[in-house]
Amino acid sequence: MQPGGNRKVMKESLAMIIIMKPEIDPKGQELHQVLQHLKQYPGVTAKVHSVKGATRTLTEVYLIGSTATLPREAIEELPGVERVVKISEKYRLIGRHQGQVEAVGFEYNGVVFNQDAFHVFAGLCAVDTREHVEQMLRALQKAGLTTTRMGAYKPRTSPYDFQGHGQACLSYVFELAGKYGIKVITMEITHEDHIDEIRKALTESGNPTGVMLQIGTRNAQNFELLKVVGQQDEFPVLVKRGMGITLEESLNACEYVASEGNRRIVFCLRGVKSHLGDPHRNFVDFAHVPVVKRLTRLPICIDPSHSVGRRDRAPDGILDIFHATAQGVIAGANMVLVDFHPAPERALCDGPQALLLEELEAFLEDVAIAREAYEKRKALAARFTQA
Repeated sequence: MQPGGNRKVMKESLAMIIIMKPEIDPKGQELHQVLQHLKQYPGVTAKVHSVKGATRTLTEVYLIGSTATLPREAIEELPGVERVVKISEKYRLIGRHQGQVEAVGFEYNGVVFNQDAFHVFAGLCAVDTREHVEQMLRALQKAGLTTTRMGAYKPRTSPYDFQGHGQACLSYVFELAGKYGIKVITMEITHEDHIDEIRKALTESGNPTGVMLQIGTRNAQNFELLKVVGQQDEFPVLVKRGMGITLEESLNACEYVASEGNRRIVFCLRGVKSHLGDPHRNFVDFAHVPVVKRLTRLPICIDPSHSVGRRDRAPDGILDIFHATAQGVIAGANMVLVDFHPAPERALCDGPQALLLEELEAFLEDVAIAREAYEKRKALAARFTQA
């Protein structure tokens, strides 16, 4: 696999972060003075890292080693230093560390991803035909969306189920994405070779769109794959929660990616495997949206399609998938990954849970209602907190 911007961070134990003031020059005198000051402390290694956010870039200095006796106050008085944060939580690189570290997010191909942004990635769980891809993307353009999901590589529970068209469909998916103004496609990969295949297909088609690599629930603990996607920084990464592991274990998957250098990560809640969720496909875990925001810097995605797994309608006339989506959005989710299909009865993967193209308008309007409610709740909380 080509490195695509390979840059290692650290394998030693990160103990403290010095956060420089916003937009400080990484090559400027202030940072140089901080690094010179740190040389007087034996057993401490300093590594500079720039966090490229959606609207600004932050410079952070990671301190590794024996930092227990470091005088935090003296360091914070140095020119250009905003604050010094002691690492006390498991998520050393992705963590908020009791709210002391800013969640700056990132920008990719003109789309902003952070803990305040909001995007809907509606599309095909698995690409089946060119015609269905074009119908889907045409509907998204009409609805004003520039983001989608398209599955080319599909790991399945049964070896006899459709495994995806793989490399064979990439060229026309990217071509059509460019034609209909799609800026970012989430696409699951199951092997490091898929990154090269995606890169090659994008290049050959003239880079008409962007791809966010997706680590599926079955690969949440495929540590070698996590390392590989972390060693490239050409593509951002969406990591899905493991279906049968704890939230902590799933967030550590993101830490694996970040520890290899790629900090452009979105974490996705998709339900957990438990018969307690029956008759839904998985037990919906969207109440963890604010928890993950509090623990990490990461934008949070929800996948209601794979949580619910069916098109059942409640007595109030609202589909269960709509209800589950609203639960995550009203809790502050930053991204929704949802299955649609022009003809679900002919879908080669997860047809029973796919929404219809004619339901897209209603789905987006319902999501907008939930998002507006979240913004109002946030404003209410801010007003009473200030009071």
